[in-house]
Amino acid sequence: MKTRRQFLANAPLGLLGLAVAAGAEAKDGATVPPPGTPGAFNTAPAAGPEVTPATFAEAEKLAQVTLTDAQRTMAAASWRTAMAGLLERRTGPRRVALEDGLAPATVWDPILPGHAAGPARDRFVASAVEVGPLPAREVDIAFAPVTHLAHWVRTRKLSSTRLTQIYIARIKRFDPRLRCVITLLEEHALRQAAQADREIAAGRYRGPLHGIPWGGKDLLDTAGIRTTYGAEPFRHRVPREDAAVVKRLDEAGAVLLAKLSMGALALNDIWFGGQTMNPWLPQEGSSGSSAGPAAATAAGLVGFAIGSETGGSIVSPSMRCGVTGLRPTYGRVPRTGAMTLCWTLDKLGPMARSVEDTMLVLRAISGPDGGDVASLPSSLDYDAGAPVKGLKVGYFPDWMKDPSATDVDRASLQAMRRLGMRPTAVSLPDWPYDSLNLILFAEAAAAFEELTLSGEADQLAMQVPDAWPNLFRESRFLSAVDFVQADRLRRKVALEMARLMSSVDLLLVPSLRDEMLVISNNTGQPSLTLRTGFVEVDKARSDWAPDPQRPLPTFSPPRRVPYGVTLIGRLFEEGTIARAGLALERAMGVANERPPGF
Repeated sequence: MKTRRQFLANAPLGLLGLAVAAGAEAKDGATVPPPGTPGAFNTAPAAGPEVTPATFAEAEKLAQVTLTDAQRTMAAASWRTAMAGLLERRTGPRRVALEDGLAPATVWDPILPGHAAGPARDRFVASAVEVGPLPAREVDIAFAPVTHLAHWVRTRKLSSTRLTQIYIARIKRFDPRLRCVITLLEEHALRQAAQADREIAAGRYRGPLHGIPWGGKDLLDTAGIRTTYGAEPFRHRVPREDAAVVKRLDEAGAVLLAKLSMGALALNDIWFGGQTMNPWLPQEGSSGSSAGPAAATAAGLVGFAIGSETGGSIVSPSMRCGVTGLRPTYGRVPRTGAMTLCWTLDKLGPMARSVEDTMLVLRAISGPDGGDVASLPSSLDYDAGAPVKGLKVGYFPDWMKDPSATDVDRASLQAMRRLGMRPTAVSLPDWPYDSLNLILFAEAAAAFEELTLSGEADQLAMQVPDAWPNLFRESRFLSAVDFVQADRLRRKVALEMARLMSSVDLLLVPSLRDEMLVISNNTGQPSLTLRTGFVEVDKARSDWAPDPQRPLPTFSPPRRVPYGVTLIGRLFEEGTIARAGLALERAMGVANERPPGF
């Protein structure tokens, strides 16, 4: 790599100016500085296209800064020697490719200095629930929670092969309506199920996921099986290795049945096969980006699924489709072999039909992996039988009064009070939390830089202003200085969140409250979204900005759809929000209702 001294030696004489006022002139016309001369900025060889003061005058509008005429003139004259060379990594003759698995040097650590996080011990005590006999109807088997399926498989009342066949038949029947499966792995799943049956018959039971069919969001690499990211440019991509989460579920004996749909490059619910639909209201999308995991789980097409979240991609489809989604603490579940959207925000987590199911899955996939520099060692302390009485549940009074909150939100909080938990009013400063989205946009644009610069992003189905192609292009013009300032704001918000969480055991929030989606994803807090009631809607809902060219269906009379709340926990304290969520799930009594027609 050239040093600034080498740039000095190689730079044209006219560019050196006062930096080398004295020195010998070399044969090639460059000035050789005297020994001991330090390097200097703004002395590199000129690079990049010519710019003028007018270029900066227009750019000021994007960066929201103001320069004087003299400052613009100086910047324009020196840009090609001061700054353009910094882009040599991408545009110069010695450009360097950055591999997909290469993470930035800066790693977000959700554990702040001076703050302890997470339980000190590992403990997992499951519910002592009477499962009952195996149902006679296959539909009742399909919709059973993993806790029940595991009991029937372990006691050999139900073979993994039969269970897998039930789900395969349901996928073939219902997926044409839902478009939630990208790749059905029928032969692969039946081989894994047969192996599970042999092992269980021989007394080698691996645990509650053994023999249970599952579906993975199609951003989890699967060796020899295409992993498409839901996006046209990657629809034929076939990785050579399994993602860490896939390996861990294999080790647990789970049966990989399907690669499930996701909004292209993890945004919303439209992929190259169309839009994934909500089983409860098939005239609207399932929400995203974990669209397929939510729809398939809600429709009884898999035992459980793995989704991912960067800014709401587990919470939102779980709400829309009425399933239970657990977004783990940032760093608990390794993302090795999963598509990167945002290195410092991406999280992988389970989506299922009950609270305890999500914990069974979380237990199997937790723990650090060498391929993910942000993955952290942590304990998981969950006791389903531990009392919830006395838990302090923080809530935001103004949010509960806001028109976007519903009677289901308020009833859920009151139910927690009846269970002996203590609702406690909390608050956060009125800061511009959406400013943190600069981090998401910049990292996402970096992750898919080549797709943008090559023009392949133009292949994506959605080309509206709020879709990735436009956002990736716009992000090229974000200021590096503002990125650093957003990162500093992130730490300030994390400190404020740590203060708040030190006063309560968990939070209950309206699930789609923008501020908390942004805050908790940036600070790394775990969340649990669960169905606690139903609401009526007279218009289909959408993740996309309103578009007059694409009017949404309306309904008269209104349609009844599931609705739920989200519990936010302290870092690495998924056990606490799961314990509270389990009590709330039982108190509300709506988890077992199924979407009509499925």
